[in-house]
Amino acid sequence: MPYYSGLPLVCAMPAHTFRTVFILGILSAIGSLSIDMYLPALPSIARELNTTDAAAQFSLASFFIGLGLGQLLHGPLADRYGRKRPLYAGLALYTLASAGCALASNIETLIVCRFIQAVGGCACFVIARAMARDLFDTSTVARVLSRMTLIMGAAPILAPLIGGQVLMFVGWRWIFWGLTAFGAMCFAMSVYWLPETRAAAKQARNWLMTAWHNYGALVRDREFMGNALAGGVAQAGMFAYITGSPFVFINLYGVDPANYGWLFGLNACGIIAGSQINAHLLRKRRPADVLHRTNNLVAILGLLMLGVAALQLGGLIGLMVLLFAYVTSLGFSQPNAVAEALNRQHQRAGAASALLGALQFLAAASAGAAVGLMHARSAVPMAAVIALCGVLSWCFHTVLIRRAKAAPPATGTV
Repeated sequence: MPYYSGLPLVCAMPAHTFRTVFILGILSAIGSLSIDMYLPALPSIARELNTTDAAAQFSLASFFIGLGLGQLLHGPLADRYGRKRPLYAGLALYTLASAGCALASNIETLIVCRFIQAVGGCACFVIARAMARDLFDTSTVARVLSRMTLIMGAAPILAPLIGGQVLMFVGWRWIFWGLTAFGAMCFAMSVYWLPETRAAAKQARNWLMTAWHNYGALVRDREFMGNALAGGVAQAGMFAYITGSPFVFINLYGVDPANYGWLFGLNACGIIAGSQINAHLLRKRRPADVLHRTNNLVAILGLLMLGVAALQLGGLIGLMVLLFAYVTSLGFSQPNAVAEALNRQHQRAGAASALLGALQFLAAASAGAAVGLMHARSAVPMAAVIALCGVLSWCFHTVLIRRAKAAPPATGTV
């Protein structure tokens, strides 16, 4: 399919291309929906399955681990067999595992099904980014991803609100039945309306060996790794917030589970707003310049949040102000980090997208697990992990990108 560029972006797209971007946005939302819809139910799940808060939180960490590892599988498959067939397989697995979560009778079954659900669902992230790279030139990808954030950003706003209402009226299991229906709907849309943007590779090469060489080349590429790690670790700070916020808001500050979604949705509005402002900034600024300034801000906000939580300044409002600012900054960092990381990754766009996502969600799993292990009756564990993520993001970007500019780019199998 052809490349598109120009301003305004939406007007430059034919109707069928706009529909494709819209569907890619919906597919990209499957992760946020799967995570955010059941957040208000975590305390209820712990009580009903007769387990601890930490064990209930691990069902979230297992989802992050599945997202990270599964992408390493789907990326090479998308480069070898085309984009749509791996997408179909992933969505089918996601739908079946969602039903398994709804039927889980103990926390161990739920944790395993959440892992399988993530392995299937992460095909959507990998293939949506790879399709965007197939369709658009490099200068346009960051703006396309910002527009996709507008579409998929509705999930963090609506999902906790819907999850809270479902929890109140019919119980947490129906949250997963809803995700089962969503997976089936995405499968149908992909079959009937999503075009194939890359044909299967003609050469009959061993895809595992090809994947190994591609991943090795990407790991040696300092520019790719600098952008991927900076974006992934900063994003992990948000997952520390996602993991810790149900217990901080509901148990510590006494927020009603039905109202939790409103607070969560407010921060989701921030990342949407940030991503749309970013799209406008990119008309005059380079993605790399915006990313550099945003990484400085992310580190500062994380440290300020830790100070507010440790000193208990401002209560819930003081914490929410800094959380809103941190999450909003991700609307600037994520599209630009992804666009810069995928720059120059043409024939191995699927592998690059997979490694990018794997790094992001493995960092997210580590951040979520750290919050769970340090669980205490304060907001300090959550804030400490967010601060660490902000500082590490700045360090990775500063050190690796600076070295990349002083060294020739790595090459490898494509």
